[in-house]
Amino acid sequence: MRDEAAARDVTERMAMMMAEWGFPRMPARVLMAVMADDAEVLTAGEIGERLSVSPAAVSGAVRYLIHLRMLEKVPLPKSRRDGYRIPEDAWYEGTAIKTDIYRAAAQMSGEAAKALGEESPAGRRMVVMREYFEFIEDQFPRILQLWKERKTTLDAQTQEPPA
Repeated sequence: MRDEAAARDVTERMAMMMAEWGFPRMPARVLMAVMADDAEVLTAGEIGERLSVSPAAVSGAVRYLIHLRMLEKVPLPKSRRDGYRIPEDAWYEGTAIKTDIYRAAAQMSGEAAKALGEESPAGRRMVVMREYFEFIEDQFPRILQLWKERKTTLDAQTQEPPA
């Protein structure tokens, strides 16, 4: 049975955790509000009501989340309003589109190591940074494949039995 007070508390704490990690606060709150709602689709107004925030705050947050592929905009039947929902595999999509940042970080830290002198203390730190991001870039496709396999198993386990 759902405990509304506990659900609100934990979703706000999750949003705050994301904000502490550097994710913008309002998009984090919107994302967690939509994730924690049993409705498949929420309008901007419904999200605003749940969070006690203005439509403008919701509007900016949903644009940001759509850009990251963490939310989808869907037309509402017989309405001029749009609804928002979590895509089927939002976490995968949200991380898969960011893979080029590892390559860029590796390249830039390699350039920095060269400029600083790879044998200097600062240069050695940059070499380690470059190696780390090259490792992450090399391993990321494998991690995503492992996630797909795990998600397939999870989906099979959570299928509702036929009525």
